Amino acid sequence: MSIAAAPAPTKTHRDENFPVASRLIARPLRAPVLAFYRFARAADDVADDPAAAPQEKLARLAGMERALRAGDPAEPVAAALHAADRRFGAGVEEALALLDAFRQDAVKSRYGDWAELLAYCRRSADPVGRFLLRLHGEDAAAQAPADALCSALQILNHLQDLEKDRAALDRVYLPGPWMEEAGGEAAFFAPANSSGRRPILDAALDRVDDLLARAASLPERVRSRRLAAESALTLALARRLAAKLRAGDPVATRIALGKRDVAAAVTGLPGALARRHGSSDPRVVKEIVAVSGSSFKLGMAAQATERRRANYALYAFCRVIDDIADGAAPLPEKRAFLDAWRREIDALPAAPTGPIGRELARAMKACDLPRDEFHALLDGMESDACKRVRIPDAAAFDLYCRRVAGAVGVLSVRIFGAPGAHDFALVLGRTLQVVNVLRDVDEDAAIDRVYVPLDRLAALGIADGDAPEMVAHPRFAEACAALAEEARAGFAQADRMLAALDRRALRPAIVMMEGYRLLFAKLGARGFAHPRGPRLRLTKPEKARLVLRAMRLPGGAR
Repeated sequence: MSIAAAPAPTKTHRDENFPVASRLIARPLRAPVLAFYRFARAADDVADDPAAAPQEKLARLAGMERALRAGDPAEPVAAALHAADRRFGAGVEEALALLDAFRQDAVKSRYGDWAELLAYCRRSADPVGRFLLRLHGEDAAAQAPADALCSALQILNHLQDLEKDRAALDRVYLPGPWMEEAGGEAAFFAPANSSGRRPILDAALDRVDDLLARAASLPERVRSRRLAAESALTLALARRLAAKLRAGDPVATRIALGKRDVAAAVTGLPGALARRHGSSDPRVVKEIVAVSGSSFKLGMAAQATERRRANYALYAFCRVIDDIADGAAPLPEKRAFLDAWRREIDALPAAPTGPIGRELARAMKACDLPRDEFHALLDGMESDACKRVRIPDAAAFDLYCRRVAGAVGVLSVRIFGAPGAHDFALVLGRTLQVVNVLRDVDEDAAIDRVYVPLDRLAALGIADGDAPEMVAHPRFAEACAALAEEARAGFAQADRMLAALDRRALRPAIVMMEGYRLLFAKLGARGFAHPRGPRLRLTKPEKARLVLRAMRLPGGAR
């Protein structure tokens, strides 16, 4: 079947989630953009034709490639793109990459891991952005964020269309091992299993968030103001769709952008364009910090601007690797994502690849941050990434605390300008981590994590087994009380060490310590016996008082 004789397109450029040849694009360039879109749409429709066998699809796609290369007038969409490429120097090369992806769609219906899915996106989505960059005469500086944006858009479309693609095409773009975490593909798609698939969807959206963070610099990296506006609008719409997919269940109901979403994205364009002449990296990491409810933010409020910026970078790094460890992706995927961060850390400060990496590189240079401490944090996250977490003995507990909390403390005191407080950082870090363990006993047990060392529990007659049963044992409170004594001693030791240190430089650490001391007092007042009740937190007034107290200390934040 020739393209000319093919059915009408299933969509037009006005039906897509994201803008295609909008008025933001210069008028002379809209025609080649539409030529590219119409060719891609025709090829996509061939690959998605439910009535055609795989070999027929492959044959038709091969015919489209020949027509595109030759500019065959008998195939209008191919001839139009061929002519646009001859005039503007962009289109054919990128369309050939798309055809390769569509050939894969014709014969492949499932994916084995996230890397395989991203490899598909590099051919099915990234060429679209590269075409627009070439069409506008942009240079290589914009390619990485453009690729990240296009891959993010593709995955958002896949998540949005999970049910439709499976029902109409027997095609699922969420990797199989991810669905196994919800009981398998059938269980994942079971209408009543919303709670089972929600963590999987959120883990996938975490990966989208990472891509969108890497894409945030695109508007500032293109010279064309119009293309910058188109990029900023697309980014805003992508973030809104990602938020909607987090709030809803795309398997149970259709989730889509609406007119209000478009209006809100358009309204935000002037501000986005005003910011394009500066770096988006500080804003990206600050947004990661802003959405967290962590008490880590209390200390940041007491810092001068540049040191606060460095601490935002450290916290954003901690936040994203913690989300990887705690997410619902399969263990091999978690390790792959953490390994990617190891490579990023090893590349610093010379060759960062994303906004967090670039901000960490800046902090690493300014504050002499030891690379080994970042790796220690990643080692701790690998421990947490396992489905089942148990700590065998006191030595293993100390090592775990050193990695997940001591490393943060060592890096933080250097950012604060007090590298001589290394030992204080280790003592305080371990103390705060013990408080975390005591606070999160039931929450951790619900995901099969028990951080109280097994040898302590065994001495109390508590055997390793079902985590909720372990923490509900009548004598588990005794183990918690023993840990609480260690925390109490840790606070006292930190107080003594402070007497010989620069309290002004360590003001952020002091704010955090006082916040945790207050939380620890609440834990002690409630007790550790089962049932312990809901997770304890500091109230907003309590946090506000801590921040105000910090601002009154000598050398207030500037």
